[in-house]
Amino acid sequence: MSAGTKRVLIAGATGLVGDAAVRAFVDSGWDVIAVSRRPLDEDLEGRVRHVCVDLTDRDACRVAFGELHGVTHVVYAALYEKPGLIAGWREQDQMDTNLAMLANLFDPLSSANPIAHMTLLQGTKAYGAHTGPRVLLPAREDMPRDPHENFYWLHEDYIREKAGHDGFSWTIFRPQIVMGAVWGAAMNPLIPIQAYAAIRRELGQGFAFPGGVPMVSEMADPRLLGAAFVWAADAPEAAFETFNITNGDVFSWATMWPVLAEVYGMETGPDEACRLAEFLPAHREVWDRIVARHGLRPIALERLLGQSHHYVDRLLRAGNETVTLPVLVSTIKLRQAGFGACYDSRDTLRHWTRELARRKVMPPLPA
Repeated sequence: MSAGTKRVLIAGATGLVGDAAVRAFVDSGWDVIAVSRRPLDEDLEGRVRHVCVDLTDRDACRVAFGELHGVTHVVYAALYEKPGLIAGWREQDQMDTNLAMLANLFDPLSSANPIAHMTLLQGTKAYGAHTGPRVLLPAREDMPRDPHENFYWLHEDYIREKAGHDGFSWTIFRPQIVMGAVWGAAMNPLIPIQAYAAIRRELGQGFAFPGGVPMVSEMADPRLLGAAFVWAADAPEAAFETFNITNGDVFSWATMWPVLAEVYGMETGPDEACRLAEFLPAHREVWDRIVARHGLRPIALERLLGQSHHYVDRLLRAGNETVTLPVLVSTIKLRQAGFGACYDSRDTLRHWTRELARRKVMPPLPA
């Protein structure tokens, strides 16, 4: 590491948020150590140092992170989710595992390195978005902690205690729905949606909207998150603060469906209520045929989806005809602190849809 180069360790580097963080810090001239169990994308090889370790393995973590030196910043984007995803959000063993993973990394790392800043990820579950329709509009960072069990609070309390003892600063980000080109993620809605489109096309069917009553929501482009993490690493205004972060606009899936259909080169047709967590596994042989014909990466459908097909069903509200209040967050605090970047959510969908095709994860798109 040359004099003046800053070194950041990014945990969960092959996840949706971690991948964005790696690319943003590399592009900003940082020395990056990427931590994940899965190999990095080929285009990152040689640009970062990769540490392959299972964060649930305490002994392996003690060896891996106790021997690293020169790390000044940490972005923690690793995540453990249980099969089926949604039910695990309320289960104590899921929370305990997520806390253990953070401690397994940070305890040996901070013992061997003078950490200056730590970035943590939360989300709208911090406001109780998954526990019932009681979130105030808009959700703001200065609201009292929502009274439910959540590994967010375990992470936050752990880091607050460590920071008080070791003297480093921290920043917490709470993004809304994140969509990008990473496969195998726990919560990347674009993967199951694009797989659904490819299978429907293969079957000679239109790109029917499978959801229920539309509900307004917000999106966060991974590139926005990456830029925010780089900003927060050194910005005094970000120290010891929690920020909501979104693209800056709102959307509904029903109105975004024609945008996606145009990119896919498909007609929408009448709505057809459908749970993608059921539809996609039932058509794994069709997916295999698509992969073979187009020479796509040989990723089995189950590995491709991760847990995202369960997540997208929750977002699309398939079969749900009940009108409920949306979960919307205020991003005023982040803008007043000095970070004002934004994205048009239509462009987010267009960009990452094309990127999935470019990376040969999804079939080619029309010109």
